[in-house]
Amino acid sequence: MPRWGMAMEEGTIVAWHVGVGEKVEPGDEVVDVESTKATNALEARSSGIVRRQLAATGSVLPVGSLLAIIAGPQIPDYEIDSFVSGFKQPAATAGEDSTLKVERVRAGSRHINCLIQGEGSTVVLIHGFGGSTQSWSLTQPALAAKHRVIAIDLPGHGDSDETLAEGSLAELAGAVELVFDALEIDAAHVIGHSLGGAVAIAALLMNPSRSRSLALIAPVGFGAEIDSSYIEGHLAARRRRDLRPHVERLFADRGCVSERMLEDMIRTKRIRGVEQALRQIAHQFFPGGRQRELGLRDAFAQLPIPRLLLWGDEDRIVPPSHGDAFGAIRIAGAGHLPQIERASETNRLILAHMAAVEGE
Repeated sequence: MPRWGMAMEEGTIVAWHVGVGEKVEPGDEVVDVESTKATNALEARSSGIVRRQLAATGSVLPVGSLLAIIAGPQIPDYEIDSFVSGFKQPAATAGEDSTLKVERVRAGSRHINCLIQGEGSTVVLIHGFGGSTQSWSLTQPALAAKHRVIAIDLPGHGDSDETLAEGSLAELAGAVELVFDALEIDAAHVIGHSLGGAVAIAALLMNPSRSRSLALIAPVGFGAEIDSSYIEGHLAARRRRDLRPHVERLFADRGCVSERMLEDMIRTKRIRGVEQALRQIAHQFFPGGRQRELGLRDAFAQLPIPRLLLWGDEDRIVPPSHGDAFGAIRIAGAGHLPQIERASETNRLILAHMAAVEGE
């Protein structure tokens, strides 16, 4: 049983797409699993034959339960029987960081999902288009060693509510402001990636006193050019195999794309209302395959707070040249997600930036 979202503890078997004895290939849909958020198809990760089907339709099982066995024909039955009889059900929280707190925050008329980790001065992380709190999986633990780090799922993303009125910059920034209110954040270091960079700037313009510093990674809103094929491909993809070539464009090294990453993104896209929300956001920010002029370059220049601008030097989604006028630091060997592809270097630069602000 997969874990689709940090809050998922169990799932219901809705329907099997393959039976015992049938052959599957990577990406084939094996079984539909229903969580509290949506029904998603669990796909095969390797080729083989369905040798055992261990979960009945309608059964409710905890995360980590054994659902089926896929193996090659050369594996004898007694080995499979031995594996099944010796399988130990892991705890539902196995592999999760016990210091990581999941909190659904009431923000106006909707709920916003937040992951909170660490203690100290507050850091708020805002992901990009089609991303989630998982976009910061290599950032949050590193910052949480000294800070209270809050990663937000924007509306229409991750485990936050899906419904948007129009998907505008003001609407997304307003949701972030309400999270500040709900969590009683007086001031924070704010870090935004891509779309989240634009949202961060807009949120701080609503209340500049709430930010101690601002760090942006490859933000949108600093120029007109953008790889519209990525946006369109992301919106159109229905399965991991369809999504993979578009997600690979996010990285200098396409080997960075993991099955877990694709699974998380597809899982989110299948939630009712998410695709509509993403299309609303794309229409607001990237009409006609170009970035809408939002006045963010001038706003960034005028914010009276310490600022840091980072860009992967091989970013194929948003041109690194958009940051040249502001002295953006280019991270070598990274694409649009340097916080994943060059995590250590990105974390070092962010931590140094915040330490300078705090006089350390």
